[in-house]
Amino acid sequence: MLKFIGAFFILGATTFIGFEIARRLSERPKQLQLFAASLETLEAEIMYGHTPLGEACIKISKQLSKPISDHYARFADLLNEEDITVIQAWEAALKETWKRTALKQNEFEILQQFGVNLGKHDRESQQKQIVLTLNHLERVEKEAHEKQKMYEKMARSLGVLSGLLIVILLI
Repeated sequence: MLKFIGAFFILGATTFIGFEIARRLSERPKQLQLFAASLETLEAEIMYGHTPLGEACIKISKQLSKPISDHYARFADLLNEEDITVIQAWEAALKETWKRTALKQNEFEILQQFGVNLGKHDRESQQKQIVLTLNHLERVEKEAHEKQKMYEKMARSLGVLSGLLIVILLI
């Protein structure tokens, strides 16, 4: 009886791990799309609404789902502090919310580089920076979709099958 309970827990744990990996693979393209949409909204607020950066980020955070909305809300909060620059606020907000995303180091570097250029230039140059970042994110999003197609089903199956293999070897 104890063997069956142990086997059930092993199978459950490996299945959970496989499904969690598959979930992260499917979340990554969605979160990249959200970041791209947020940058397009930021571009519109800067170029056409002439909205200050902090206010634009608050508006964006209300329009998006978590964890991307958390990034913009935290960024807006940090901008209100007196002894912090835009670059430092962007990077700090990015680091705080990054752990809750399914994004990879490559995307972090793209968004970090965007933050370095944020607020340094006039509107037209800022628009060019946003378009450049959007192009990078679009390329990475295509790669993420390809990886999702290739590995999502396999991760689920491997979770279940590895659990079955362990159970069979232990029994």
